[in-house]
Amino acid sequence: GVHASYYVAHFDAYKIKNLAHLTKSLNACLGKDISIWRIIPQDKDSHARFDAMMRCYKYVIIRNKQAFTNDLGYYFHGMLDIEMMNKASEIIRNTKDFTSFAKLHSDNKTNICKVSYARWVDQKGYLVFTIRADRFLRNMVRSIVGTILDVGKGKICIDGFQQIIDSLDNQRASASAPARGLYLADIKYPKIYALNNPGKNKFLPFL
Repeated sequence: GVHASYYVAHFDAYKIKNLAHLTKSLNACLGKDISIWRIIPQDKDSHARFDAMMRCYKYVIIRNKQAFTNDLGYYFHGMLDIEMMNKASEIIRNTKDFTSFAKLHSDNKTNICKVSYARWVDQKGYLVFTIRADRFLRNMVRSIVGTILDVGKGKICIDGFQQIIDSLDNQRASASAPARGLYLADIKYPKIYALNNPGKNKFLPFL
């Protein structure tokens, strides 16, 4: 149920005669919910996952009911204290160990992540949470969003939010936010990759 306005994958091939033709052929075969934007040759040792330097996720909350965006965000009509939610986001930026927001029994060797940005912004009917980090754990963003939403609702105070993080116990975090609001929005690679993010053209108003 999650989305990606930008996603990078790699595959090995001996020789491709026409990259543009292959792109069109793949798009003809794929379902309507995915499209190939471009195929770019890389060094044989390049890796789409492990060479990523930064990833950016966005979580979209729809504040005004809209018929055409039901599956593109989480519709929430209750009151939210965005100022308190951003205070909780500041704590996220200063956190290193995200065990409290990690899924149990995953294959992570460590739950340490370096978050460089985390903030909520009200964008004309859309409340958008943007978070950037060097890496993310499985279900981490949805768990963070669900817990910060409870801060915004007044169910968890800022001290309580800090205590959840310090406990290193994911059973104390709130229920994860619905999948439909989450977007992988950007990935940064070394310049030698020569990759450009087509999602940055803002084809969706909240991205």
